[in-house]
Amino acid sequence: MDVAQKIAQLLLDKEAVRISTDPPFTWTSGIVGPIYCDNRLLISYPDARKAIVEGFKSLIAEKDLEFDVLGGTATAAIPWAAFLAQELDMPMVYIRPKPKGHGAGKQVEGRMEKGARVLIVEDLFSTGGSSIRSAQACEREYEAKVVAAVSIFTYQMKKAENGFKEANLNHYSLSNFSTLVEQLDLLDEEKALIKTFSDDPSGWWEKFKG
Repeated sequence: MDVAQKIAQLLLDKEAVRISTDPPFTWTSGIVGPIYCDNRLLISYPDARKAIVEGFKSLIAEKDLEFDVLGGTATAAIPWAAFLAQELDMPMVYIRPKPKGHGAGKQVEGRMEKGARVLIVEDLFSTGGSSIRSAQACEREYEAKVVAAVSIFTYQMKKAENGFKEANLNHYSLSNFSTLVEQLDLLDEEKALIKTFSDDPSGWWEKFKG
């Protein structure tokens, strides 16, 4: 198994990611799809924490990412940024979804030098919006250079790919939706149809049940 396959299997084993078409999952947004992801469950398992931190370290080395500060997105990615920062003995900040409505009105919590190179840490890429907003906050408040965003898992949504491209933000994930689906004991035609979710999340259910 390669890294993407190992992480996908880990997510399935810990039930951080579940796949079901009968019944499917209904997201808060109203989207009906075959996947439910809650990587926050993984912080409860030392073996999972170790595997993911090691995966991030390997990814950083593979992509030759050079940075001064790790930036975890609130709230789900804060533990992962902290675990990785501790392992690498590096500074860390975390980024709120929006600036505080009181005090100094900061969005980036912690401290870094102006112009610092930042690596954004996410638990999951869906639309990519939180990573892009976090990068923009670091740039706005600290004139930072965001070198990339990394995540444990990505839904591989076209909306995310387009958003990252428009924001000129490099992004890398330890595992992804299509790799995870391949780990499932399903017929090839079922796998193929489930994989189309990332192309059209809003219209997937109508296509699947039809």
